[in-house]
Order: sequence, then structure tokens, then C-alpha cells
Amino acid sequence: MEESNKNRLLSRREAADFLGIKEVTLAIWKSTKRHGLPVVKVGRLAKYRYGDLLEFVERQTINKSSDVANDNSR
Repeated sequence: MEESNKNRLLSRREAADFLGIKEVTLAIWKSTKRHGLPVVKVGRLAKYRYGDLLEFVERQTINKSSDVANDNSR
């Protein structure tokens, strides 16, 4: 993916839509520092880098092909 796309800032609504969750959930995660999802403050607005969201999804993914390979070697 092109680097400029990964640096694109998404609104809280766009980020929530991408993750399939409610905007309020992202707001709660930010205030409680849950999941360590980075937030970029632009004035009073919370923005999310597209690349950070992709990394978040990767960290939350269970049974990735590398995990399956590691489990099979046991």
C-alpha cells in the first residue's frame, strides 16, 4: 500500500465504520487508553491514521497463518 494512504487521517466516524464498531466505542477506548490505538488530535477533533487502524486489526487477528504454523510445530 502506498505510504501516503497509510498516513491518511480518518474521522472518528470513518474509523468506526472501518472497524465495524460505534463511534462511542472509539471514544471510550481513547479515554480509557484501551487497546493503545493512537489518536491524532486536530484541534478538538480525534483523527485516526489509516495505517494505525490496519496495524490494530492485524494485532487483533487470531489464528493468522503464522500462528497456525507455530501451533502445528508443537
